Amino acid sequence: MSLSRPIRIAINGYGRIGRCVLRAIHESPRRADFELVAINEPADIAAMAYLTRFDSTHGVFPGTVEHDAEHLIVAGRPIRVLHQTRPDAVDWAGLKLDMLIECSGAYGDRAQLQTFLDAGCPRVLVSNPAHSAHDVDFTAVLGINDDQLLGSERIISNASCTTNAIIPVLAQLDEVFGIRHAFLSTLHSVMNDQPMIDGYHSHDLRRTRSALQSMIPVSTGLAQGVERLLPQLAGKVQAKSIRVPILNVSAIDLMVNLQRDTSQQEINDVFRRAAQRWPGILDYSEQPHASIDFNHNPHSGIVDGTQTRTNGDGLVNMLVWFDNEWGFSNRLLDIACVWASRFVREA
Repeated sequence: MSLSRPIRIAINGYGRIGRCVLRAIHESPRRADFELVAINEPADIAAMAYLTRFDSTHGVFPGTVEHDAEHLIVAGRPIRVLHQTRPDAVDWAGLKLDMLIECSGAYGDRAQLQTFLDAGCPRVLVSNPAHSAHDVDFTAVLGINDDQLLGSERIISNASCTTNAIIPVLAQLDEVFGIRHAFLSTLHSVMNDQPMIDGYHSHDLRRTRSALQSMIPVSTGLAQGVERLLPQLAGKVQAKSIRVPILNVSAIDLMVNLQRDTSQQEINDVFRRAAQRWPGILDYSEQPHASIDFNHNPHSGIVDGTQTRTNGDGLVNMLVWFDNEWGFSNRLLDIACVWASRFVREA
């Protein structure tokens, strides 16, 4: 898939995902497919430049990062910086965008997202699952349903990092064995909705506790996200999530009851082949891993074959690693390219 011209994009919200998107553009072999023309972020531009250049999780930026009063200058290319807190305060139309990548996480329902369209954005790619399937025109997961994108959509979602990690695994298991029931336990690295020390940080009392000192159960919509992408599993999936005190990289502990019995060897053979079916999306490993090994890994998920277990009657336990920042940011760019290939035409 090649584009006839670079797609003009802007980023709204320059936190963890927004900065990873910019960095992924710079590091991507498809860098020439993107023209990042603007970033809207309330923070001070000097702080934006500093946190682009120096990242505690992903290391020093592999290129030059400078700034003037109105621009980040990345690898010599100026990117306009805006500091508005409302979508309707930005002249999106004047930027002549192909799409906006919404990375603030602050907009999840249709009425909120519509404000970007009303303010002149032609299309919005959302970096969260949205509140429901009805709040977006389409929810895309690369390798699963991106071939169904038409190009006429105005608002689409890239689902969540956990959904991108587990959907190919569940799809493969259901295709080969059939799934009776599945239970997903996510061990997720800390996020910025948690305080470093106990404080009045959230209405969720668990999220008032220090992210550095505890494993903390939190709510998750992963089961609903799975059902949105794999409707044949509706009513068969449950999920929970526990935040763990590490900066990055997460894992999904999958317990699944299949429609027939199998073995560790058969399951692992299936996922060795699946890694070839979905290159760059799903990977497979039998190395003795720790989570840090997957920091800055661009795959949506990596099946750890050493942790596959079976226990008769179709009961299987698997472990899937994923970099919840870097993998997801790369999928945002992949979906942006797929979507653009549907609407970009020769000038």
